This record gives sequence, C-alpha cells and structure tokens, in this order.
Amino acid sequence: MKIEPPLHAEHELDRLAGQFEHWRQTRSHPRARIPQELWEQAVALTTAVAPSRVATHLRLGPNDLKKQIAARQPPRVEAPGESLGVVEVMPVPSWLTSTAGTEIERQRTDGTRLRLHAPDSSLPLAELVRTFLETP
Repeated sequence: MKIEPPLHAEHELDRLAGQFEHWRQTRSHPRARIPQELWEQAVALTTAVAPSRVATHLRLGPNDLKKQIAARQPPRVEAPGESLGVVEVMPVPSWLTSTAGTEIERQRTDGTRLRLHAPDSSLPLAELVRTFLETP
C-alpha cells in the first residue's frame, strides 16, 4: 500500500479504521489476533501519518503498533568483512592547528554517527557527509 499526499493518507486511515471496526464486529473470538493484512496496512500508514495518530485512530496499543513496525523493517545486513568501528586519524601537531575550523556531527537513521573536526575547511565536507548519509 503506497501513501502519497497527506489528504490521501487521512482518507486511507479512515478507510482502514472502518476495516478494523468491521473485523472487531465479525471476529470469531473476542481475543482473536488482528489479521496480518490489517497490520500491514497500519504499518504502511505510519510512513505518512504519525504512528501515535494511527494507533489512536485504529484503537491499537501504541506499543503493539511499534512492535509491528519494527518487525517489518528489513534486517540490517553488513557486507562480509565490513567493520562499522571507529576510524582514528592521527592528530595534527599543535603548531599546525588554528582556532578556526569546521566541526560536523551527523547520525544516520540506523544509529551510525559521523563526527568530523577539521581545522581546515578546504576538505570536501559536503561530499563526505553526503556519502556517509547515503551509504546503507
């Protein structure tokens, strides 16, 4: 299910709320599990609507929805031999450092962080940061 503009997302949220209500009224057992198809649609909506709003509107437990979102995220795969460790750069001698410089700190959605301290702004910083953010 692909969600485009916010108005379409709100419409989809209302439609899905109707499907959840129909399921609740017609389920065979009061403690029956929510069908995977409904969960998948709810998770898909969280890309366009805040998860808390989706949970409230669909009368779902916020933690249950978060678990479903986490279960549907693709597992993070590292290339063989690839290390996500710290790369240490030898310090610049104090007589070469100046008070001016550049400091950048960024974090990807997977939690990996990049921290740059450069006394010289002639480094291709934009390219370095872009490469870091785009690398899976």
